[in-house]
Amino acid sequence: MENKETKVVRIHDVKIDQEYVQWLSEIKARYRNAQIKASIRINVEQLLFNWQLGRDLVVRKAEEKWGSGIVEQVSLDLQAEFPGSKGFSTTNLWYMKQWYQFYAGSAERIHQLGGEIQGSDIQINKKLHQLGGEILKPETASQHGVELPNLFALVPWRHHVEIIAKCKNVDEALFYIVHTASEGWSRQALMNSIKADFYHTSGGAITNFSEKLPAPQSKLAQAITKDTYDFGFISLPNDYEEEQLELALERQLTRFLLELGTGFSYLGRQRQIVVAGKPRKLDMLFFHIPLNCYIVVELKVVPFQPEFAGKLNFYVNAVDDLIKTPSQNPTIGLLICSNKDETEVQYAFKGVQTPMGVASYDNIQIKKIQEQLPTVEELKARIRLLEEELNKGK
Repeated sequence: MENKETKVVRIHDVKIDQEYVQWLSEIKARYRNAQIKASIRINVEQLLFNWQLGRDLVVRKAEEKWGSGIVEQVSLDLQAEFPGSKGFSTTNLWYMKQWYQFYAGSAERIHQLGGEIQGSDIQINKKLHQLGGEILKPETASQHGVELPNLFALVPWRHHVEIIAKCKNVDEALFYIVHTASEGWSRQALMNSIKADFYHTSGGAITNFSEKLPAPQSKLAQAITKDTYDFGFISLPNDYEEEQLELALERQLTRFLLELGTGFSYLGRQRQIVVAGKPRKLDMLFFHIPLNCYIVVELKVVPFQPEFAGKLNFYVNAVDDLIKTPSQNPTIGLLICSNKDETEVQYAFKGVQTPMGVASYDNIQIKKIQEQLPTVEELKARIRLLEEELNKGK
């Protein structure tokens, strides 16, 4: 059987030096960039076709002109002409029409938002640059009806289908398009975010970000927070304590990170820092990659109390002084408690100089009494340990 493993062959009369290694690295980078451009370009052409076909079905009033079965007929004719091509099913053609109709009356809003996003979003600008500037040139744009927005070309077709099927209005749809384009969401990540109603829950925490952070960072920091975090993926006894909540979240870390949102990197629980010779422990420490800053998360199993803000302020200042490097942005504090009152939080924030936010959580599953009792195996194990301890004492 042929061995398909890639082998690196070295030519004997070639001298490999640092300059060659650097040049080779540049070649590889250029090729990867070409691959990215090619994949985006393929997506662009496919989306442009879908948009224009959907536009034609609407603008030409195809069903009025040729009958109610015209979409099915176009589907059959295209499949017959291009038997090896996918995407010509009747269902997909109906999606193309719905896609165009969904946005056709909001061209001005889309253009306005697209300009704002492309002027401020680093990830989207980077993708546009990789493609070599504007994605859709004037000569490829629609001559009749609404043009396909540039921003849409950074999102795969099946994502667009999910968005128009689940979103109630254009603003909500554009919200998910922007996040998909800038954060590289998979279709599953998009579906999870829509199901969790990320559009209405993101950016909802009570914060002082607008006063304590510069404009670009404060907007992103606000956007990654939620008013209420859904902890329905963990179960705890009725009288659970903070340590149990921390442990449960750490055991379900993947789900917890999904609930926090994209960009969070977990650095540990009960992270110790030494202040004035005394050890202090942070409930949870994260680093947010797009924000380029540490995020101290404090968990409370009781409603918000004013003194919580002072403690979180202390931790944020300590991380800024002891862990943060000069190239990183100011540390952010996020307090997640069982409940909160906005007035109390606003008063507690007065005089605080560090950027902080307060959110709540809900939906923790409470274990039934039977689930809290030890199993037979656990009881036997405890008895064996007890017997071993007694034997050691003899």
